[in-house]
Amino acid sequence: MNTFAFNHANEEKFSALLERYPDKSSLMLPSLWMVQYQEGWISLDAMQYVAKKLECSAMEVYSVASFYTMFNLQPIGTYHLQLCKTLSCMLAGSKTLQEHLQERLGIRAGETSKDGKFTLSLVECLGSCGTSPCMRLNDDYIENLTVEKLDALLEELSK
Repeated sequence: MNTFAFNHANEEKFSALLERYPDKSSLMLPSLWMVQYQEGWISLDAMQYVAKKLECSAMEVYSVASFYTMFNLQPIGTYHLQLCKTLSCMLAGSKTLQEHLQERLGIRAGETSKDGKFTLSLVECLGSCGTSPCMRLNDDYIENLTVEKLDALLEELSK
């Protein structure tokens, strides 16, 4: 039994997008974004719901959702800290920042803090090599990151 459904606003958005897109299959990514913004992550129930709306298989939806790293396939914290792990950021100190975050939050990469506030993920290049190390906080980039800047940010978010 599927327990997921678009809320009223997303149902309206989906209907409006149907008018603009050439066919339902073109709505795969926008539909997954709507699910993620509505729920914070994309569950198997939500994938089945999207598959039914797009008239495709749930496996097709899963293959797209699991391919793109921007989609969360498990619940995440209120604040999703996505620390870049590629060369420019590593050379600029992202490994030190990772260790600091893990120690301060009491979690490892891929985990969520006990209070549900923070999820730490290591991600491939965020495309901000000139301002490394870089981290994404939900949808915002935090660049030229230092331990001090990170601590101030965590203090602010913990309030």
